[in-house]
Amino acid sequence: MYKALYLSPMLPSYNIRETLNFFVDLFDFKVARDDGNYVIIYKDSHLIHILNAGADIGEMEFYLQVDELDELYNSIKDKLEGIKVRPPFDREYGMREFHIVIPHTKTLMFVGQGIKE
Repeated sequence: MYKALYLSPMLPSYNIRETLNFFVDLFDFKVARDDGNYVIIYKDSHLIHILNAGADIGEMEFYLQVDELDELYNSIKDKLEGIKVRPPFDREYGMREFHIVIPHTKTLMFVGQGIKE
């Protein structure tokens, strides 16, 4: 059996620059490739591909699990003006999360951390 190494979401965006800036400025992603109409960014061993959206894109979701959710949220909360976000809250299934809509996309990003007992 093979081993899957990475899961790399591909995000269609109406404004690649703004979507790229969202990940670079708030979550410290770095650019691996930037062809103007197609960008690949990375953080640690995780990749995200950003490409031009067509006339209409459907909704997408993905989950980013982190080790220090509240520290991350506190470090970005002052940069979230104009971005739809649900601040950190605890879930019944043992996760602490915040939800954020990625600018110029129809993508909901769940950021979560297991609740420490």
